[in-house]
Amino acid sequence: MSELKTNVLYFGDNLEILRKYIPDNSIDLIYLDPPFNSKKDYNILFKESGGVDSEAQIKAFTDTWHWTQIAQDTYHEIVTKGPLKVGKLIDALHDAIGNNDVMAYLVMMTIRLVELHRVLKPTGSLYLHCDPTASHYLKLVLDQIFGPANFRNEIVWCYDTGGRSTRAFPRKHDTILCYGRTDKAGFYYDNVALPRDPTTMHETVVVDSHGRKYQRNIKAGKEYRYYLDKGVLPNDWWHDLQALNPAAKERLGFDTQKPLALLERIIQASSNEGDVVLDPFCGCGTAVVAAQKLNRKWIGIDITHLAINLMRNRLKDSFPSIQFEVIGEPEDLAGAKSLAQQDRYQFQWWALGLIGARPLGEKKKGADKGIDGIISFIDEVGGKARRVIVQVKSGHIGVNAVRELETVAKNDAIGVLITLEPPTSPMKVEAVDAGYYHSPIWDKDYPKIQILAIKELLYGKTVDMPPQTQTSITFARAPKVSKKGGEQLTL
Repeated sequence: MSELKTNVLYFGDNLEILRKYIPDNSIDLIYLDPPFNSKKDYNILFKESGGVDSEAQIKAFTDTWHWTQIAQDTYHEIVTKGPLKVGKLIDALHDAIGNNDVMAYLVMMTIRLVELHRVLKPTGSLYLHCDPTASHYLKLVLDQIFGPANFRNEIVWCYDTGGRSTRAFPRKHDTILCYGRTDKAGFYYDNVALPRDPTTMHETVVVDSHGRKYQRNIKAGKEYRYYLDKGVLPNDWWHDLQALNPAAKERLGFDTQKPLALLERIIQASSNEGDVVLDPFCGCGTAVVAAQKLNRKWIGIDITHLAINLMRNRLKDSFPSIQFEVIGEPEDLAGAKSLAQQDRYQFQWWALGLIGARPLGEKKKGADKGIDGIISFIDEVGGKARRVIVQVKSGHIGVNAVRELETVAKNDAIGVLITLEPPTSPMKVEAVDAGYYHSPIWDKDYPKIQILAIKELLYGKTVDMPPQTQTSITFARAPKVSKKGGEQLTL
């Protein structure tokens, strides 16, 4: 295993990344918010699966764990090769729960939690973010892996956003399970202590011989001093950090995005500047952004190019001068062809990311049928947004593909065809014959139909259009982040 790299985004299955790239005892803090389809009816999650679905895979913006062959194989690996206590627990849970989404989630999480335990330093901590659908099962698993003595907190994060039930009390909290690797796990009181409100004690504020202000309480003849400059820790139920509302400036459109302040509190509580923070399910990258803001080193892992592209844009928007590395994406034509053969949607998302286009998703209807991605930009003073529409082709195509794009892009500014194979001469001629889009702001003509081969994109070629740095509104732009400590409220 090579030396640990930090400030890096890894594309791939986090189990493989952990085993290949992350050494033993190398991480100071792990935060994970693994996806799970808890929005389903609770009973459906326990419905037996026939195992006929395709191999389990997490896709950005959806959270789907199913009992498939890979889940069955992972279960077998845990009970035959995993730690003895963990294997016994998973075997017993399997007998009780059966082959369903919940059990698939548990086996896939268990094998990863074993690896996460391995990479933590003796002074390290793990925070697992989940909801009441599976938290009780995960706590059993964590007790077996980390040991019950290393349980630190079950943090209840309360919020008021979202819809409200009329058939049960509204479910308005998440659970964050915190464990230390050992009893030496660090916890930094002063980093997260909130300013003390002297009005809550109804006691006079006095000053000691060193000039420090405090309030006192006398119990059984003994004096207890509460210094105002010491602060007080939040309880293990956090109601002061609200979930992101639809209009929040930091919201990027990621369904399960967590507020930056929540991650700042966790990182400040269990790490110091210069420590390494790992998020193996980093999604839109809030933990990574919080770590960068608080001067920690970081590692983010995700299994979709869609999430990697989102994080790349977010980091550059938040920290314009940031330097980081992305590992696992295709670096040459052979790698691109391999990705296309493995998963055409991953190839599509990756290819769109090369030109800064936003995917439209797998299901397209109406006017957007036949469009894989878009680049939105403003090209008129006070005018509405214009679009570059993009199609991605990973197979052998001919001139008909260009004609199809012309039809789809008829009412848009520019049409772009990304091809894995080099375009043929008739394709190039057809694209030239499509004419130009004239930009009123830049008073310049741009080819109406453009064909970009993957090989060209890998060498830096991109869409010929009005400058994206000034006109693009494709992605929700993350606000710039100042490298300062998180603001604490008063308790």
